[in-house]
Amino acid sequence: MAKNFLNSLSNLFLYKDKSNYDFTLPSTGSLEDSNDDAEHLEDVLDPNSKKVASSLDENLDYIKARYNSLINSDIEIREFYIMAMDKRIKAFLIYIDGMSNTDSINNFILKPLMLRNRANTYTNKINNKQSNENFSLEDHIATCLLPQNKVTMVEDFSQITSDVNVGNCVVFVDTLSIAYSVEVKNFKQRSISSPQNEIVVRGSQEAFVEPLRTNTSILRRLINNENLIIESCSVGKVSNTKVAICYMNNIANSDLVAEVQYRINNLDVDTVISSGQLEQLIQDNSNSLFPQVIATERPDRTVSSLLEGKVAVIINGSPYVLIMPGVLNDFLSSPEDINLRFQFSNLSKIVRLLASLIALLFPGIYIAITNYHHELIPTELLFAIAASRESIPFPIIFELLFMEISFELIREAGLRVPSPIGPTIGIVGTLILGDAAVKANIVSPILIIIVALTALCSFAIPDLSLNFTFRILRFVYIILGYIGGFLGIGLGIFVLILSLSNLTSFGVPYIMPYFTKINYKSTSSYFTSPIWTRENKPKFLSTKKSKSQAHISMKWKYPKNNID
Repeated sequence: MAKNFLNSLSNLFLYKDKSNYDFTLPSTGSLEDSNDDAEHLEDVLDPNSKKVASSLDENLDYIKARYNSLINSDIEIREFYIMAMDKRIKAFLIYIDGMSNTDSINNFILKPLMLRNRANTYTNKINNKQSNENFSLEDHIATCLLPQNKVTMVEDFSQITSDVNVGNCVVFVDTLSIAYSVEVKNFKQRSISSPQNEIVVRGSQEAFVEPLRTNTSILRRLINNENLIIESCSVGKVSNTKVAICYMNNIANSDLVAEVQYRINNLDVDTVISSGQLEQLIQDNSNSLFPQVIATERPDRTVSSLLEGKVAVIINGSPYVLIMPGVLNDFLSSPEDINLRFQFSNLSKIVRLLASLIALLFPGIYIAITNYHHELIPTELLFAIAASRESIPFPIIFELLFMEISFELIREAGLRVPSPIGPTIGIVGTLILGDAAVKANIVSPILIIIVALTALCSFAIPDLSLNFTFRILRFVYIILGYIGGFLGIGLGIFVLILSLSNLTSFGVPYIMPYFTKINYKSTSSYFTSPIWTRENKPKFLSTKKSKSQAHISMKWKYPKNNID
Protein backbone atom coordinates (compact mmCIF):
# COMPACT_ATOMS: atom_id res chain seq x y z
CA MET A 1 0.00 0.00 0.00
CA ALA A 2 2.74 2.45 0.92
CA LYS A 3 4.63 1.70 -2.27
CA ASN A 4 1.55 2.32 -4.43
CA PHE A 5 0.79 5.58 -2.66
CA LEU A 6 4.34 6.85 -3.09
CA ASN A 7 4.33 5.90 -6.76
CA SER A 8 1.11 7.84 -7.25
CA LEU A 9 2.48 10.92 -5.52
CA SER A 10 5.69 10.61 -7.49
CA ASN A 11 3.67 10.67 -10.69
CA LEU A 12 1.91 13.77 -9.42
CA PHE A 13 5.14 15.66 -8.71
CA LEU A 14 7.65 14.15 -11.12
CA TYR A 15 5.57 14.65 -14.20
CA LYS A 16 6.92 14.46 -17.72
CA ASP A 17 3.84 15.02 -19.87
CA LYS A 18 0.78 16.80 -18.49
CA SER A 19 -1.49 15.52 -21.27
CA ASN A 20 -0.89 11.88 -20.35
CA TYR A 21 -1.23 12.34 -16.63
CA ASP A 22 -3.82 10.32 -14.71
CA PHE A 23 -5.17 12.06 -11.62
CA THR A 24 -6.51 8.86 -10.04
CA LEU A 25 -5.39 8.30 -6.44
CA PRO A 26 -5.36 4.90 -4.70
CA SER A 27 -8.84 3.70 -3.83
CA THR A 28 -7.86 1.24 -1.12
CA GLY A 29 -6.18 1.58 2.22
CA SER A 30 -6.88 3.50 5.42
CA LEU A 31 -6.44 7.17 6.20
CA GLU A 32 -3.76 6.35 8.75
CA ASP A 33 -1.72 4.58 6.08
CA SER A 34 -2.04 7.64 3.86
CA ASN A 35 -0.87 9.93 6.68
CA ASP A 36 2.11 7.69 7.36
CA ASP A 37 3.02 7.65 3.68
CA ALA A 38 2.69 11.43 3.47
CA GLU A 39 5.00 11.85 6.46
CA HIS A 40 7.49 9.50 4.80
CA LEU A 41 7.31 11.53 1.60
CA GLU A 42 7.93 14.70 3.59
CA ASP A 43 11.06 13.08 5.00
CA VAL A 44 12.17 12.17 1.49
CA LEU A 45 11.67 15.78 0.37
CA ASP A 46 13.40 17.22 3.42
CA PRO A 47 15.88 19.84 2.08
CA ASN A 48 18.14 19.37 5.10
CA SER A 49 19.00 15.84 3.96
CA LYS A 50 19.40 16.59 0.24
CA LYS A 51 22.36 17.91 -1.72
CA VAL A 52 22.55 19.10 -5.30
CA ALA A 53 23.12 16.21 -7.69
CA SER A 54 25.22 16.33 -10.85
CA SER A 55 22.20 15.18 -12.86
CA LEU A 56 20.07 18.12 -13.94
CA ASP A 57 16.93 16.00 -14.37
CA GLU A 58 17.19 14.77 -10.80
CA ASN A 59 17.50 18.31 -9.48
CA LEU A 60 14.62 19.49 -11.66
CA ASP A 61 12.34 16.68 -10.48
CA TYR A 62 13.20 17.43 -6.85
CA ILE A 63 12.56 21.16 -7.25
CA LYS A 64 9.20 20.55 -8.93
CA ALA A 65 8.18 18.18 -6.16
CA ARG A 66 9.47 20.43 -3.39
CA TYR A 67 7.62 23.53 -4.63
CA ASN A 68 4.51 21.74 -5.96
CA SER A 69 4.94 23.38 -9.35
CA LEU A 70 1.69 21.85 -10.66
CA ILE A 71 -0.25 23.77 -8.00
CA ASN A 72 1.76 26.90 -7.21
CA SER A 73 1.08 29.58 -9.79
CA ASP A 74 3.86 31.94 -8.68
CA ILE A 75 6.72 29.42 -8.87
CA GLU A 76 8.58 30.06 -12.12
CA ILE A 77 10.92 27.39 -13.52
CA ARG A 78 12.73 28.30 -16.76
CA GLU A 79 14.65 25.64 -18.70
CA PHE A 80 17.31 26.75 -21.22
CA TYR A 81 20.73 25.92 -22.71
CA ILE A 82 24.08 27.58 -22.15
CA MET A 83 27.06 27.40 -24.49
CA ALA A 84 30.51 26.46 -23.20
CA MET A 85 33.42 24.82 -24.99
CA ASP A 86 31.28 24.56 -28.14
CA LYS A 87 28.77 22.42 -26.31
CA ARG A 88 25.13 22.95 -25.40
CA ILE A 89 24.64 22.35 -21.70
CA LYS A 90 21.19 22.08 -20.17
CA ALA A 91 20.27 24.37 -17.30
CA PHE A 92 17.25 25.75 -15.49
CA LEU A 93 16.48 28.48 -12.99
CA ILE A 94 13.78 28.93 -10.36
CA TYR A 95 12.38 32.04 -8.73
CA ILE A 96 9.14 33.27 -7.15
CA ASP A 97 7.16 35.69 -9.26
CA GLY A 98 6.46 38.89 -7.32
CA MET A 99 9.52 38.58 -5.06
CA SER A 100 12.24 38.69 -7.73
CA ASN A 101 13.14 41.35 -10.28
CA THR A 102 12.36 39.83 -13.69
CA ASP A 103 14.36 42.53 -15.52
CA SER A 104 17.46 41.58 -13.56
CA ILE A 105 16.86 37.92 -14.31
CA ASN A 106 16.53 38.63 -18.04
CA ASN A 107 19.47 41.04 -18.32
CA PHE A 108 21.98 39.62 -15.83
CA ILE A 109 21.23 35.90 -15.79
CA LEU A 110 19.50 34.63 -18.93
CA LYS A 111 21.21 36.87 -21.49
CA PRO A 112 24.79 36.27 -20.30
CA LEU A 113 24.20 32.53 -20.01
CA MET A 114 22.41 32.12 -23.34
CA LEU A 115 24.47 34.48 -25.53
CA ARG A 116 26.59 32.18 -27.63
CA ASN A 117 29.16 34.69 -28.86
CA ARG A 118 30.27 35.71 -25.41
CA ALA A 119 30.73 32.14 -24.33
CA ASN A 120 32.67 31.27 -27.47
CA THR A 121 34.90 34.34 -27.08
CA TYR A 122 35.76 33.34 -23.56
CA THR A 123 36.34 29.73 -24.67
CA ASN A 124 38.74 30.86 -27.38
CA LYS A 125 40.74 32.84 -24.86
CA ILE A 126 40.92 29.83 -22.61
CA ASN A 127 42.09 27.63 -25.47
CA ASN A 128 44.83 30.09 -26.38
CA LYS A 129 46.22 30.24 -22.86
CA GLN A 130 45.74 26.76 -21.48
CA SER A 131 44.43 23.39 -22.43
CA ASN A 132 40.77 22.51 -22.24
CA GLU A 133 41.56 20.00 -19.55
CA ASN A 134 42.03 22.82 -17.06
CA PHE A 135 38.81 24.53 -18.06
CA SER A 136 36.39 24.74 -15.12
CA LEU A 137 32.76 25.21 -16.08
CA GLU A 138 31.91 25.99 -12.46
CA ASP A 139 34.32 28.94 -12.30
CA HIS A 140 33.53 29.96 -15.86
CA ILE A 141 29.87 30.55 -15.01
CA ALA A 142 30.53 32.25 -11.67
CA THR A 143 33.29 34.60 -12.79
CA CYS A 144 32.29 35.43 -16.36
CA LEU A 145 28.69 34.58 -17.23
CA LEU A 146 26.88 35.92 -14.17
CA PRO A 147 27.56 39.68 -13.86
CA GLN A 148 25.14 40.20 -10.97
CA ASN A 149 26.75 41.80 -7.92
CA LYS A 150 26.06 38.95 -5.47
CA VAL A 151 26.38 35.33 -6.62
CA THR A 152 26.78 32.47 -4.15
CA MET A 153 27.56 28.86 -4.97
CA VAL A 154 25.51 26.50 -2.79
CA GLU A 155 25.27 22.73 -2.63
CA ASP A 156 22.60 22.12 0.03
CA PHE A 157 18.93 22.30 -0.85
CA SER A 158 18.24 23.74 2.59
CA GLN A 159 20.13 26.88 1.59
CA ILE A 160 18.62 26.84 -1.89
CA THR A 161 15.02 26.77 -0.64
CA SER A 162 15.83 29.47 1.90
CA ASP A 163 17.27 31.73 -0.82
CA VAL A 164 14.37 31.14 -3.20
CA ASN A 165 11.84 31.87 -0.46
CA VAL A 166 13.36 35.29 0.23
CA GLY A 167 13.39 36.36 -3.43
CA ASN A 168 16.65 35.05 -4.90
CA CYS A 169 16.95 33.27 -8.24
CA VAL A 170 18.78 29.92 -8.23
CA VAL A 171 20.43 28.51 -11.37
CA PHE A 172 21.13 24.77 -11.87
CA VAL A 173 23.51 23.53 -14.57
CA ASP A 174 23.85 19.97 -15.83
CA THR A 175 26.95 18.03 -14.67
CA LEU A 176 27.52 20.46 -11.77
CA SER A 177 26.81 19.38 -8.21
CA ILE A 178 26.39 23.00 -7.12
CA ALA A 179 23.82 25.71 -7.82
CA TYR A 180 24.18 29.48 -8.20
CA SER A 181 22.10 31.69 -5.92
CA VAL A 182 21.76 35.16 -7.43
CA GLU A 183 20.30 38.02 -5.41
CA VAL A 184 17.51 39.68 -7.39
CA LYS A 185 15.04 40.61 -4.64
CA ASN A 186 12.36 43.09 -5.65
CA PHE A 187 9.22 42.68 -3.55
CA LYS A 188 6.94 45.54 -2.63
CA GLN A 189 7.35 47.16 0.77
CA ARG A 190 6.02 50.01 2.83
CA SER A 191 8.04 53.20 2.73
CA ILE A 192 9.67 54.61 5.85
CA SER A 193 7.25 56.84 7.76
CA SER A 194 6.88 58.48 11.17
CA PRO A 195 6.28 56.34 14.28
CA GLN A 196 2.60 55.63 14.86
CA ASN A 197 2.52 54.66 18.55
CA GLU A 198 5.65 56.32 19.96
CA ILE A 199 4.99 60.01 19.48
CA VAL A 200 7.97 62.09 18.41
CA VAL A 201 8.48 65.54 19.94
CA ARG A 202 12.03 66.37 19.01
CA GLY A 203 13.61 63.11 17.88
CA SER A 204 13.94 61.35 14.57
CA GLN A 205 10.84 61.24 12.38
CA GLU A 206 11.55 57.83 10.83
CA ALA A 207 10.33 54.48 12.09
CA PHE A 208 11.18 50.87 11.40
CA VAL A 209 9.35 49.05 8.61
CA GLU A 210 8.66 45.38 7.89
CA PRO A 211 11.63 44.31 5.64
CA LEU A 212 14.59 43.09 7.69
CA ARG A 213 17.34 44.54 5.52
CA THR A 214 15.73 47.97 5.43
CA ASN A 215 15.79 48.05 9.24
CA THR A 216 19.40 46.87 9.46
CA SER A 217 20.42 49.51 6.92
CA ILE A 218 18.80 52.19 9.10
CA LEU A 219 20.92 51.06 12.05
CA ARG A 220 24.05 50.97 9.90
CA ARG A 221 23.37 54.50 8.73
CA LEU A 222 22.88 55.83 12.27
CA ILE A 223 25.81 53.91 13.80
CA ASN A 224 28.75 54.58 11.53
CA ASN A 225 31.01 52.07 13.24
CA GLU A 226 32.42 48.73 12.15
CA ASN A 227 31.88 47.30 15.65
CA LEU A 228 28.15 47.04 15.02
CA ILE A 229 27.55 43.31 14.58
CA ILE A 230 24.40 42.04 12.86
CA GLU A 231 24.07 38.26 13.02
CA SER A 232 21.37 36.44 11.08
CA CYS A 233 19.43 33.32 12.02
CA SER A 234 15.98 31.87 11.44
CA VAL A 235 13.16 30.97 13.84
CA GLY A 236 10.31 28.57 13.20
CA LYS A 237 10.58 25.18 11.55
CA VAL A 238 7.78 26.02 9.09
CA SER A 239 7.86 29.82 8.80
CA ASN A 240 11.71 30.10 8.76
CA THR A 241 11.39 33.71 9.86
CA LYS A 242 14.62 35.64 9.45
CA VAL A 243 15.93 37.26 12.63
CA ALA A 244 18.85 39.66 13.06
CA ILE A 245 20.70 39.94 16.40
CA CYS A 246 22.39 43.35 16.70
CA TYR A 247 24.96 44.48 19.26
CA MET A 248 28.10 46.57 19.62
CA ASN A 249 31.02 44.16 19.71
CA ASN A 250 33.26 46.47 21.75
CA ILE A 251 30.55 47.44 24.28
CA ALA A 252 27.98 44.68 24.87
CA ASN A 253 28.67 42.03 27.48
CA SER A 254 29.59 38.74 25.81
CA ASP A 255 27.49 36.72 28.26
CA LEU A 256 24.42 38.81 27.44
CA VAL A 257 24.95 38.32 23.70
CA ALA A 258 25.47 34.59 24.18
CA GLU A 259 22.28 34.32 26.27
CA VAL A 260 20.20 36.06 23.60
CA GLN A 261 21.68 33.82 20.89
CA TYR A 262 21.08 30.70 22.98
CA ARG A 263 17.42 31.46 23.64
CA ILE A 264 16.63 32.33 20.03
CA ASN A 265 18.49 29.34 18.59
CA ASN A 266 16.77 26.92 20.97
CA LEU A 267 13.13 27.55 20.08
CA ASP A 268 11.33 24.42 18.88
CA VAL A 269 8.26 26.03 17.32
CA ASP A 270 6.68 25.88 13.88
CA THR A 271 5.92 29.56 13.35
CA VAL A 272 7.09 32.90 14.67
CA ILE A 273 5.78 35.74 12.53
CA SER A 274 5.89 38.77 14.82
CA SER A 275 8.03 40.40 17.46
CA GLY A 276 5.24 39.94 20.02
CA GLN A 277 5.41 36.16 19.66
CA LEU A 278 9.20 36.09 19.90
CA GLU A 279 9.10 38.34 22.97
CA GLN A 280 6.89 35.86 24.83
CA LEU A 281 9.16 32.97 23.88
CA ILE A 282 12.45 34.44 25.12
CA GLN A 283 11.54 36.47 28.22
CA ASP A 284 12.59 35.21 31.65
CA ASN A 285 9.18 34.91 33.31
CA SER A 286 6.25 34.42 30.94
CA ASN A 287 3.73 34.48 33.80
CA SER A 288 4.66 37.95 35.01
CA LEU A 289 2.42 40.86 34.04
CA PHE A 290 5.38 43.20 33.71
CA PRO A 291 7.14 43.47 30.32
CA GLN A 292 10.75 42.29 30.36
CA VAL A 293 11.73 43.10 26.77
CA ILE A 294 11.52 46.56 25.22
CA ALA A 295 9.54 46.76 21.98
CA THR A 296 10.10 49.93 19.98
CA GLU A 297 9.47 51.21 16.46
CA ARG A 298 11.98 54.06 16.80
CA PRO A 299 15.50 53.64 15.40
CA ASP A 300 16.92 56.42 17.60
CA ARG A 301 15.82 54.57 20.75
CA THR A 302 17.34 51.35 19.42
CA VAL A 303 20.62 53.07 18.65
CA SER A 304 20.79 54.61 22.13
CA SER A 305 20.22 51.17 23.68
CA LEU A 306 22.88 49.54 21.52
CA LEU A 307 25.41 52.18 22.48
CA GLU A 308 24.58 51.56 26.14
CA GLY A 309 25.49 47.89 25.74
CA LYS A 310 22.11 46.26 25.14
CA VAL A 311 21.18 43.78 22.41
CA ALA A 312 18.52 44.39 19.75
CA VAL A 313 16.64 41.72 17.80
CA ILE A 314 14.96 42.54 14.48
CA ILE A 315 12.30 40.20 13.09
CA ASN A 316 11.56 40.13 9.39
CA GLY A 317 7.99 41.24 8.76
CA SER A 318 7.61 43.22 12.01
CA PRO A 319 8.14 46.99 12.37
CA TYR A 320 8.95 46.58 16.07
CA VAL A 321 12.46 45.83 17.34
CA LEU A 322 13.06 43.99 20.60
CA ILE A 323 15.69 45.34 23.00
CA MET A 324 17.01 43.38 25.94
CA PRO A 325 17.43 43.49 28.84
CA GLY A 326 14.52 45.69 29.83
CA VAL A 327 14.26 46.99 33.39
CA LEU A 328 11.47 48.96 35.04
CA ASN A 329 13.25 52.25 34.41
CA ASP A 330 13.10 51.65 30.65
CA PHE A 331 9.33 51.27 30.60
CA LEU A 332 8.70 54.38 32.71
CA SER A 333 10.98 56.51 30.55
CA SER A 334 10.24 58.05 27.19
CA PRO A 335 12.64 58.08 24.20
CA GLU A 336 12.20 61.86 24.14
CA ASP A 337 13.86 62.28 27.55
CA ILE A 338 17.37 62.28 26.08
CA ASN A 339 16.46 64.99 23.56
CA LEU A 340 15.26 67.50 26.16
CA ARG A 341 17.17 69.54 28.71
CA PHE A 342 17.52 67.67 31.96
CA GLN A 343 15.25 70.17 33.78
CA PHE A 344 12.42 69.63 31.28
CA SER A 345 13.00 65.90 31.20
CA ASN A 346 12.90 65.56 34.98
CA LEU A 347 9.68 67.57 35.19
CA SER A 348 8.10 65.22 32.66
CA LYS A 349 9.34 62.21 34.61
CA ILE A 350 7.88 63.52 37.87
CA VAL A 351 4.51 64.06 36.20
CA ARG A 352 4.74 60.65 34.56
CA LEU A 353 5.58 58.90 37.84
CA LEU A 354 2.72 60.65 39.63
CA ALA A 355 0.35 59.70 36.81
CA SER A 356 1.46 56.06 37.03
CA LEU A 357 0.75 55.91 40.76
CA ILE A 358 -2.67 57.54 40.29
CA ALA A 359 -3.55 55.17 37.44
CA LEU A 360 -2.60 52.20 39.60
CA LEU A 361 -3.89 53.10 43.08
CA PHE A 362 -6.37 56.00 42.94
CA PRO A 363 -9.64 54.00 42.56
CA GLY A 364 -8.51 51.51 45.21
CA ILE A 365 -7.60 54.30 47.63
CA TYR A 366 -10.96 56.01 47.01
CA ILE A 367 -12.97 52.89 47.78
CA ALA A 368 -10.80 52.17 50.86
CA ILE A 369 -11.34 55.69 52.25
CA THR A 370 -15.09 55.76 51.63
CA ASN A 371 -15.59 52.32 53.19
CA TYR A 372 -13.13 52.24 56.10
CA HIS A 373 -11.27 55.51 56.64
CA HIS A 374 -13.87 58.28 56.77
CA GLU A 375 -11.72 60.28 59.17
CA LEU A 376 -9.28 61.08 56.35
CA ILE A 377 -11.92 63.00 54.41
CA PRO A 378 -12.71 66.62 55.36
CA THR A 379 -16.17 66.93 56.92
CA GLU A 380 -17.61 69.12 54.16
CA LEU A 381 -16.37 66.75 51.46
CA LEU A 382 -17.67 63.76 53.40
CA PHE A 383 -21.16 65.31 53.56
CA ALA A 384 -20.98 66.11 49.82
CA ILE A 385 -20.05 62.50 48.98
CA ALA A 386 -22.81 61.16 51.23
CA ALA A 387 -25.37 63.53 49.65
CA SER A 388 -24.34 62.54 46.10
CA ARG A 389 -24.75 58.84 46.93
CA GLU A 390 -28.01 59.24 48.85
CA SER A 391 -30.23 58.27 45.90
CA ILE A 392 -27.94 55.52 44.52
CA PRO A 393 -29.21 52.01 45.38
CA PHE A 394 -25.99 50.16 44.57
CA PRO A 395 -22.87 49.68 46.72
CA ILE A 396 -19.81 51.70 45.82
CA ILE A 397 -17.90 48.66 44.53
CA PHE A 398 -20.60 48.14 41.91
CA GLU A 399 -20.40 51.78 40.82
CA LEU A 400 -16.64 51.72 40.49
CA LEU A 401 -16.44 48.42 38.61
CA PHE A 402 -19.29 49.45 36.32
CA MET A 403 -17.56 52.67 35.30
CA GLU A 404 -14.12 51.10 34.96
CA ILE A 405 -15.40 48.28 32.77
CA SER A 406 -17.46 50.75 30.73
CA PHE A 407 -14.40 52.88 30.10
CA GLU A 408 -12.37 49.82 29.08
CA LEU A 409 -15.11 48.91 26.61
CA ILE A 410 -15.12 52.41 25.15
CA ARG A 411 -11.33 52.40 24.84
CA GLU A 412 -11.35 49.01 23.11
CA ALA A 413 -14.16 50.06 20.78
CA GLY A 414 -12.27 53.22 19.83
CA LEU A 415 -9.31 51.08 18.76
CA ARG A 416 -11.34 48.64 16.64
CA VAL A 417 -13.50 51.02 14.64
CA PRO A 418 -12.06 52.91 11.62
CA SER A 419 -9.62 55.62 12.62
CA PRO A 420 -11.65 58.67 11.43
CA ILE A 421 -14.49 57.91 13.87
CA GLY A 422 -12.50 56.17 16.62
CA PRO A 423 -11.72 59.30 18.69
CA THR A 424 -15.29 60.51 18.20
CA ILE A 425 -16.71 57.31 19.65
CA GLY A 426 -14.39 57.58 22.64
CA ILE A 427 -15.29 61.18 23.46
CA VAL A 428 -19.01 61.02 22.72
CA GLY A 429 -19.41 57.60 24.33
CA THR A 430 -17.73 58.75 27.54
CA LEU A 431 -19.74 61.97 27.80
CA ILE A 432 -23.08 60.35 27.04
CA LEU A 433 -22.48 57.33 29.24
CA GLY A 434 -21.26 59.37 32.21
CA ASP A 435 -24.04 61.92 31.99
CA ALA A 436 -26.72 59.27 31.58
CA ALA A 437 -25.35 57.19 34.47
CA VAL A 438 -25.44 60.19 36.82
CA LYS A 439 -28.95 61.22 35.79
CA ALA A 440 -30.18 57.65 36.19
CA ASN A 441 -28.78 57.54 39.75
CA ILE A 442 -26.52 54.62 38.92
CA VAL A 443 -23.24 56.31 39.86
CA SER A 444 -22.31 59.43 41.77
CA PRO A 445 -20.71 62.52 40.13
CA ILE A 446 -17.56 62.28 42.21
CA LEU A 447 -17.02 58.73 40.99
CA ILE A 448 -17.10 60.00 37.40
CA ILE A 449 -14.27 62.38 38.34
CA ILE A 450 -12.27 59.54 39.94
CA VAL A 451 -12.60 57.27 36.89
CA ALA A 452 -11.91 60.08 34.39
CA LEU A 453 -8.77 61.22 36.24
CA THR A 454 -7.54 57.62 36.47
CA ALA A 455 -8.07 57.08 32.75
CA LEU A 456 -6.33 60.35 31.92
CA CYS A 457 -3.30 59.38 34.01
CA SER A 458 -3.12 55.94 32.38
CA PHE A 459 -2.52 57.61 29.01
CA ALA A 460 0.63 59.23 30.43
CA ILE A 461 2.35 55.85 30.81
CA PRO A 462 4.81 55.78 27.89
CA ASP A 463 4.96 52.01 27.31
CA LEU A 464 1.93 50.14 25.97
CA SER A 465 2.75 46.86 27.75
CA LEU A 466 3.21 48.59 31.12
CA ASN A 467 -0.08 50.40 30.49
CA PHE A 468 -1.84 47.04 30.17
CA THR A 469 -0.12 45.86 33.35
CA PHE A 470 -1.37 48.83 35.36
CA ARG A 471 -4.88 48.46 33.94
CA ILE A 472 -5.03 44.86 35.19
CA LEU A 473 -3.48 45.64 38.57
CA ARG A 474 -5.90 48.53 39.07
CA PHE A 475 -8.78 46.07 39.34
CA VAL A 476 -6.75 44.02 41.83
CA TYR A 477 -6.23 47.05 44.08
CA ILE A 478 -9.91 47.97 43.81
CA ILE A 479 -10.84 44.55 45.20
CA LEU A 480 -8.15 44.74 47.90
CA GLY A 481 -9.28 48.24 48.93
CA TYR A 482 -12.89 47.09 49.14
CA ILE A 483 -12.01 44.03 51.23
CA GLY A 484 -9.32 45.36 53.57
CA GLY A 485 -9.00 49.12 53.13
CA PHE A 486 -5.49 50.51 53.43
CA LEU A 487 -4.35 47.22 54.94
CA GLY A 488 -5.37 45.35 51.79
CA ILE A 489 -3.74 47.93 49.52
CA GLY A 490 -0.57 47.88 51.62
CA LEU A 491 -0.46 44.09 51.43
CA GLY A 492 -0.90 44.29 47.65
CA ILE A 493 1.95 46.80 47.34
CA PHE A 494 4.18 44.55 49.46
CA VAL A 495 3.46 41.53 47.25
CA LEU A 496 4.05 43.65 44.13
CA ILE A 497 7.46 44.87 45.33
CA LEU A 498 8.36 41.33 46.39
CA SER A 499 7.52 39.94 42.93
CA LEU A 500 9.40 42.75 41.20
CA SER A 501 12.45 42.07 43.37
CA ASN A 502 12.39 38.44 42.22
CA LEU A 503 11.96 39.31 38.54
CA THR A 504 14.87 39.39 36.10
CA SER A 505 15.37 40.25 32.46
CA PHE A 506 18.13 38.19 30.84
CA GLY A 507 19.81 37.84 34.21
CA VAL A 508 19.54 41.53 35.13
CA PRO A 509 17.38 42.35 38.21
CA TYR A 510 14.23 44.14 37.07
CA ILE A 511 14.46 46.94 39.65
CA MET A 512 18.26 47.14 39.72
CA PRO A 513 18.62 50.94 39.31
CA TYR A 514 16.25 51.66 42.22
CA PHE A 515 17.44 49.39 45.00
CA THR A 516 21.19 49.60 44.55
CA LYS A 517 23.70 52.39 44.79
CA ILE A 518 22.78 54.66 41.89
CA ASN A 519 25.53 56.00 39.70
CA TYR A 520 24.43 59.56 39.00
CA LYS A 521 27.05 59.92 36.27
CA SER A 522 25.24 57.44 34.03
CA THR A 523 21.82 56.88 32.48
CA SER A 524 20.87 54.12 34.96
CA SER A 525 18.92 56.38 37.34
CA TYR A 526 15.30 57.34 36.76
CA PHE A 527 15.88 61.09 36.79
CA THR A 528 18.01 62.55 34.03
CA SER A 529 21.35 64.10 34.87
CA PRO A 530 22.97 66.84 32.75
CA ILE A 531 24.35 65.42 29.53
CA TRP A 532 27.90 66.56 30.29
CA THR A 533 27.93 64.43 33.46
CA ARG A 534 26.84 61.13 31.88
CA GLU A 535 30.33 59.68 31.92
CA ASN A 536 29.58 56.02 32.59
CA LYS A 537 27.44 53.36 31.01
CA PRO A 538 24.88 51.53 33.22
CA LYS A 539 26.78 49.35 35.68
CA PHE A 540 24.14 46.62 35.77
CA LEU A 541 24.91 45.81 32.10
CA SER A 542 28.58 45.02 32.91
CA THR A 543 29.70 46.37 29.55
CA LYS A 544 33.19 45.89 28.12
CA LYS A 545 33.58 49.66 27.92
CA SER A 546 32.54 51.45 31.09
CA LYS A 547 33.11 55.04 29.95
CA SER A 548 30.79 56.79 27.53
CA GLN A 549 32.54 60.16 27.50
CA ALA A 550 35.46 61.99 29.03
CA HIS A 551 35.34 63.59 32.46
CA ILE A 552 35.58 66.96 30.74
CA SER A 553 33.37 66.47 27.71
CA MET A 554 32.97 70.14 26.76
CA LYS A 555 36.62 70.83 26.14
CA TRP A 556 35.79 74.04 24.32
CA LYS A 557 34.56 75.40 27.65
CA TYR A 558 37.50 74.19 29.74
CA PRO A 559 40.48 74.18 27.36
CA LYS A 560 43.00 74.05 30.19
CA ASN A 561 41.47 70.92 31.74
CA ASN A 562 41.59 68.56 28.75
CA ILE A 563 42.25 65.60 30.98
CA ASP A 564 40.01 62.49 30.87
